[in-house]
This record gives sequence, structure tokens and C-alpha cells, in this order.
Amino acid sequence: MALSACAARALGPPPPPLQPEQGAPARTTCPRRHSRAAAELAASLSGSVAASVRAGRPRGVSHRFNSQPLQDESLKACSSLAGAVRAPLFALLPRGRRRRMHDFRRRWDLGSLCRALLTRGLAALGHSLKHVLSAIFSKIFGPLASVGNMDEKSNKLLLALVMLFLFAVIVLQYVCPGTECQLLRLQAFSSPVPDPYRSEDESSARFVPRYNFSRGDLLRKVDFDIKGDDLIVFLHIQKTGGTTFGRHLVRNIQLEQPCECRVGQKKCTCHRPGKRETWLFSRFSTGWSCGLHADWTELTSCVPAMVDGKRDARLRPSRNFHYITILRDPVSRYLSEWRHVQRGATWKASLHVCDGRPPTSEELPSCYTGDDWSGCPLKEFMDCPYNLANNRQVRMLSDLTLVGCYNLSVMPEKQRNKVLLESAKSNLKHMAFFGLTEFQRKTQYLFEKTFNMNFISPFTQYNTTRASSVEINGEIQKRIEGLNFLDMELYSYAKDLFLQRYQFMRQKEHQEARRKRQEQRKFLKGRFLQTHFQSQGQGQSRNPGQNQNQNPNQNNVTHNLMQNLTQSSSQKENRVRQKQSPGQEQSDNPTNGTHDYIGSVEKWR
Repeated sequence: MALSACAARALGPPPPPLQPEQGAPARTTCPRRHSRAAAELAASLSGSVAASVRAGRPRGVSHRFNSQPLQDESLKACSSLAGAVRAPLFALLPRGRRRRMHDFRRRWDLGSLCRALLTRGLAALGHSLKHVLSAIFSKIFGPLASVGNMDEKSNKLLLALVMLFLFAVIVLQYVCPGTECQLLRLQAFSSPVPDPYRSEDESSARFVPRYNFSRGDLLRKVDFDIKGDDLIVFLHIQKTGGTTFGRHLVRNIQLEQPCECRVGQKKCTCHRPGKRETWLFSRFSTGWSCGLHADWTELTSCVPAMVDGKRDARLRPSRNFHYITILRDPVSRYLSEWRHVQRGATWKASLHVCDGRPPTSEELPSCYTGDDWSGCPLKEFMDCPYNLANNRQVRMLSDLTLVGCYNLSVMPEKQRNKVLLESAKSNLKHMAFFGLTEFQRKTQYLFEKTFNMNFISPFTQYNTTRASSVEINGEIQKRIEGLNFLDMELYSYAKDLFLQRYQFMRQKEHQEARRKRQEQRKFLKGRFLQTHFQSQGQGQSRNPGQNQNQNPNQNNVTHNLMQNLTQSSSQKENRVRQKQSPGQEQSDNPTNGTHDYIGSVEKWR
């Protein structure tokens, strides 16, 4: 109230309303906004004084009237009192609150200054860039503009295109930085068709083989008739990526009648076209019908009886059982199984049936006392001598009946290990197919070539797994390799055979493509010569004398052309035949270079 009275006394009584000057037009628009001093005064005053100050100059007052002295007098009269009122209120605040308010005010002023400087700097940068680009365009396109009379619109269009190109380059660098983008590599320009089955570790696809395999071992071509009685049996070894591969078999294969997979159910119905009979024996099609993670010994004795049931042996169809499996690096597989056991996995439901009976507790003791082995450290996992994780891949791929099943007293340990390893190698080599977890794309390629069945989407190589997250030193790794020495030797053998099969199939595919190209060239050459001879014969029949006078050596030229084509074709075939190895397929019957291409056209048709 004191502040309002003081302001009222300073301003004094309101002046009488002034009349507009004679001849001056009446004002119909709003008056101008009040000055900054009037705004601050209106913000500090209250009541009628503030309202009168905010109101500004009355309507109809001429521009020549100056109300600034009255406002200045009111500010001078109440500035001291207003400061006296505000100062004690600010002093009553706590010191920390005052400091924060002061910092906030200073920070706000600094932020406004930074924003203003940034805006002005960007504007100056844009102006400078515009001048620079204009100078560049004038230097580059000056002669063109003088010749072609380029107007201002064309210059703006070129400027817009250059700016769009720069923006695209910047966006591409953000989306695909460094050498991760295949489009930015020089290899994309040097090789028009990159190899889709390049080694997953970005190394060369070629390798030096260690084992000598015959052509029959390398050539795996299964005449699988899905409409017949043949059956694919998947041997699933723990922690080898078999779950992922098993899902590919039931969900990712192009079939005439795809597998029916319902939501919420693990098993899918994989029937043959037109029959209510399965063509796949695996976890995701028939379940664990022969036991949880049944091995080679269990599957070979269980699957025939399980598929045909109680049907008489004389009435059973002559089936072909095509066994397939997936292998993995032994150290990674061992660590992955340890982590799985740590989380509570036991595989107690595994039957381990061998020779018609499961093993006794003395033949196969348990490594833990309780419901599971969850939380066991790696040292305890490795110290158990009865741990089935040791050399698991050799044990599950070998014929255990050759060593007395799980009875370790039948033969010495050294002889037992040798028999198991040789049996596992033999069974693996004679399997219809096996893949490696570390080579997903090559696994897909070999399966498609073996069974003549194509997958819908390509396999994905996962280099980050639970086993890769386990950090071990060199001593622990050597101990794991020692505990799995049979698996280490089997995996080396399997990897060599796998890569040789892949390389052999790729070479065979390239030879087949080359042979088709040669056939196409021969066919085109024959068509060309046939058309040429027909046109020549028609011309001679019409004007025989004139043709002989104009071109007497035409027959000799045609004969030489035919002979050159024949010789070049025979030379190419001889070079291709010399490059072929003795174990590879030979091409078609060799030609002696004297075949008549006109007569061979009908053959190639």
C-alpha cells in the first residue's frame, strides 16, 4: 500500500485528456508499446498505478505528446522505496538459496549469450560458405556459363545438387562409418560378384589339407526322396548348436508340404506330401523318442523299431536312414556345457541304453549328490573323473558295443580310446551329412547340395556365445584340451574333411557352370555358321555367275573361318581337360577338332 501511495504522489493527479489537434486524423489503431522503463515500472508497481502505466498513452493522443518525463519522475520517486522493500526480502533468504539464484541468473545470461553467438556464427559460416561455393562455381562453370548462357536458375540448381550430395555423404558416414560398409570397399568394385560362402573368419577359403580322402568320401550326394520311405535322423550332441540347426530343419526349408508348427509347441508335424508319415526324426519333429540326446548306439538300434513299430519285419519297407549331426570346437563346447550345468541342467532323463540295457550306478557314477549340480565352479567340474562332458562327441558318435558299453574293465583304457576314436571317425565319414558350428554358411551350402533341399533364409554366424564370455588362462585351456584329447583329434579330422568337401563341391559347381557356358558358345557358333551358309547358298542359287566373279575366294575364307573356330574350340577343351585332377569328374567326350559344327547344332539342341 505504501508503494502504491508513493507512486500516486509522484505521478500526481492525472492530466486532463488532451484533444487531438485540428486537422489531425483520428487514431483507429492501438498505441505503440511502452518503453522498457515503463515495462519495468509496471512490473514493480501494483494496483491502479501499474495499470495506468501499462495502459501507456491514451487513445487519440498525438504522437507529438511525450509522456516520458512523467514516467521518469515516477521511477525516480519510487526507486528508493522499491529498493528498500526488495532488499530486505532478498536478504531474508538463506545464503545457499541466494547463491543458487545468483548462479542461475548468471548461467541463464551465459546460455543466452552462447545461443546468440552460435546463431550468429552459423549465419556467418553459411554466408561465407555461400560466397566460397559461388567463387568455385564461377571458376569451374564460368566458361560453360559464358558459352551456354547459364542463367541464375541453373546456378541455383547446381548449388542445390552439390549441397544434396554433401548431405548424402555426411549421412552415409554416420550410418556406415569406417570400413564396415561394403559399398565403400574397393573390393566391391574389383569383384563384381563376391563369394557368398566366404570363410566366416574373413580368411581365405582355401586351406592345406592334412588327410587324404577318396573321391567317394568327398562327393556327398544323397538321393533323398521325401515322397518315398527315406528318413533323416538328426543326432543332437549337447551344446553344439543343434537346437538352432534343428529349428532350421522344421521351419526354414522350402518344401512342397512344409512342417506345421503351432505357437507354444516345440514339436512340429513334418509329414510327407500326401502321407501321414514323418520324413524327419529329430527333437522338433518326433521329440526325444529314443531318449534325451540319444547317441549313435541308441539311435541305430531304436529308430528302425520306433518308426515301423510292431509291423512285421517282412512287411517293413526298405528304408534308407540318413544320419546327420553337428560338431563344435571341443574347448568351446566344454565351457558351454559347464555354464549350462551351472544353471541347473542335469540331463538325468538320458537313458544311455547300450546292448539292450542302461548302465549301472557302478559303471556310470554321478558327479554330484543332490538334485542338480548348479553353481559348481570350473575346477570342480573338471576334477570329476566320471564327467560325461569329457570327450562327449567321440562317445556319442562311436559304437559303444565295440568296447563293452560303459564297463571300463573289458579292455585297457588306451585300447578303448583308440577303438572309440576310430569308430567315431568311421561313422562320421559315412554319415550322409555333418556340419560345423563355426562354419554356418558352409554348413548350409553342403546340406543343400547333399539333399537337394534349399533353405529359405541364410544361416547366421554367432561369434559371441556364453562360452566366449568365459575368460580362461592358458593353463586351464591346456587342461581342458587334455580332458578332451579324443574330441580334439576328432574335430581336427572332421574340420579337414568338412573343408575338403566344401572345396570339392565348389570346384564341381564351377566346372558345371563352365561346361554350360561352353555348350552355349558352341551352340551360338553353330547357329552363326548355319545362318551364314544358308544365306550364302541362297545367294549362289540366285546369281551364281555374279557371285563367282565378285568374290572368287569366298569359299576359302569360309573354310578358314570354320577351321579356326574348330581349332580354338578344341584347344580350349584340351586346356580344361589338362587342368582337371585325376579324382575329379571328367567333362564330356573329347573332340578331335574335326566335328562339323552344322551337324553338331542338332546335337546341342
